[in-house]
Amino acid sequence: MPPVARFRSVVLDCPDPRALADFYAAVLGGTPEAEDGEDDWFVLHVPGGPRIAFQQVEGYTPPEWPRADRNPQQFHLDLDGGATWAEIDAAHERVLALGARPLDLEDREKKDFQVYADPAGHPFCLCRVEHA
Repeated sequence: MPPVARFRSVVLDCPDPRALADFYAAVLGGTPEAEDGEDDWFVLHVPGGPRIAFQQVEGYTPPEWPRADRNPQQFHLDLDGGATWAEIDAAHERVLALGARPLDLEDREKKDFQVYADPAGHPFCLCRVEHA
């Protein structure tokens, strides 16, 4: 049976779409563009990857990671941070310099990821991915 639809984009609510689009462009590559010349909706075409859009929301409240009882994370992005912990450590330093904050850096021996919040508070993971 053919699919019903094709994936178009992930949209992140935020208080400042340009700033968050710039953050993810620095992390993932690409150039953010204002949709239809508006400043409340930016789109980032990730090279070789998905389209991520950022929309301004008045009164935006960031997720409270890892809480699920009041304002859950709703979703998060898993990003390939490299195949080694040295690559993850380098990516860690870069995302912190761009404005991310760590949420969970524990249990490296048990988990192959570290959790951060982007500048608007959305959780994302830098995952250690073995490349074949």
